[in-house]
Amino acid sequence: MTRVMEIYRPNAVVLQCGADSLTGDRLGCFNLTLKGHGRCVEFMKSFNLPILLLGGGGYTIRNVARAWTYETAVALGVEISNELPFNDYFEYYGPDFRLNIAPSNMPNQNSLEYLGAIKCKLLENLRMIPHAPGVQMTSIPDDALDLDEVEAEQMDAAEDAATDKRGGSRMSKDKRIANDQDLSEDEDATCREKRKDKSDGLHNDNDYDEQKSEIDKVKIYFIIICF
Repeated sequence: MTRVMEIYRPNAVVLQCGADSLTGDRLGCFNLTLKGHGRCVEFMKSFNLPILLLGGGGYTIRNVARAWTYETAVALGVEISNELPFNDYFEYYGPDFRLNIAPSNMPNQNSLEYLGAIKCKLLENLRMIPHAPGVQMTSIPDDALDLDEVEAEQMDAAEDAATDKRGGSRMSKDKRIANDQDLSEDEDATCREKRKDKSDGLHNDNDYDEQKSEIDKVKIYFIIICF
C-alpha cells in the first residue's frame, strides 16, 4: 500500500472494513483477529490523510459488531476495555463476553514465497499504470465555439425567416423606425389644441348662420300674413 500511495498520491482514502476475513466467520476461510484486522486501519491512518471507514462483509454477527467497535476506537485513537459492558444483547457474546476473539488452530497456508510472488505481480502492474499528474489540476477552458449559443442563434434566424414570409417581421421593424417628420409629444399636443380652437370657431360660425336663417324665415312669414 505504500507504493500505491506513492504512485496515486490521493487526497483522501476510503477504506472498506469487511469482517468476513475474521476467524470464525461462517463464510470466510481466514483466521484474522481483531487486532490484526485493526492494524490495517492504523497503517492507513499513518499517511495523515482524511479517511472514510466503511462496513463490508461479515457473516458472524457478534464478531462483526466486535470488529467495527474496535476499529472505531482505533480511528479515534481511543483505548477501550476488553471487557464488554452489560447490554440488551450481552448473551450473544458468550461464553467469554470479551471484545477480542482468539484465533483458531487453522493452519496458515500463506507461505512467504506465495505472498512475495503476489507482491511482485502487483508492483509490476502498478508500474504499467499511469501515475498521478505532475502539475496542478486546472479547470478546462470553454470551447472556442459555444454550440448552445450557435443553436440559439440558428433558432432565432429560423423564426425571423418564418415571420418574414407572413410579412410580420418587416412591419414590426417599420413600426420601430422613427420618421423625422413625426411630431414629438409636446408638439402633437399643441397641434391638437389649435385644431380644437379652430373647430370651436367653425362651430360658432355655423350656429350664427343657422340663427340668421331662422330669423329671415320669420320675417318672410310675417310679411306674408300682413298682406
